[in-house]
Amino acid sequence: MHSLKSFSPWHTVEERFESKLLPLVLLFLCVIVLLPLLCKCEDTFTYSRATYYGSPDCLGTLTGACGFGEHGKSVNGGNVGAVSRLYRNGTGCGACYQVKCKVPNLCADDEMKAVVTDHREGDYTDFILSPRGFSMLARPNMAADLFPYGVVGIEYRRVPCQYPGSNLLFKEDCQEWKGMWKSYGAVWDMANPPKVLGGQKWVQLMNVIPSDWKAGVAYDSAFQLDY
Repeated sequence: MHSLKSFSPWHTVEERFESKLLPLVLLFLCVIVLLPLLCKCEDTFTYSRATYYGSPDCLGTLTGACGFGEHGKSVNGGNVGAVSRLYRNGTGCGACYQVKCKVPNLCADDEMKAVVTDHREGDYTDFILSPRGFSMLARPNMAADLFPYGVVGIEYRRVPCQYPGSNLLFKEDCQEWKGMWKSYGAVWDMANPPKVLGGQKWVQLMNVIPSDWKAGVAYDSAFQLDY
């Protein structure tokens, strides 16, 4: 006798459904696993090298490519540095980075913060720090042992800049937009800027910023500049 086998079209439908569902489930699992890693990518450190440049006072330089002048010498306590690829044609000027060196027993456990003020090319280095900035990479009282290395391995990441008590932006309220062009670094220039006629006058604005000031809030100085 021949046995009769039953056939149901639902078996084929279920198999097709499962074959299409499995790739979607795998894709969903990959997204769940990889998405947190992608979100953390900006918090990860980049491994590179750092060195330092000569300075008579161990601070930054007045002639940095960013054009900060005197400010670029002493900003962030003189913990500043020159960069090459991070310069980005001047758009990297003023950026802040956490930097930590990797020499065992000499490097500090905590990262130091460096501000970009200049553009220089080094020996496969991402940072050429001021002497003061380079010394901050070392453990307390061990900077003299770190300097002879010349070039050290580091890890770094970009962080927000914080200048307590110094973040102040003054904006002129004018109905006319005036075009500017990029001169170099972080310096912008304009044709025929306003000029002072008949001498100069210093103006001190009192009580412009209230005692309960808040970050990101604009305050009117009520001062009219005639030119």
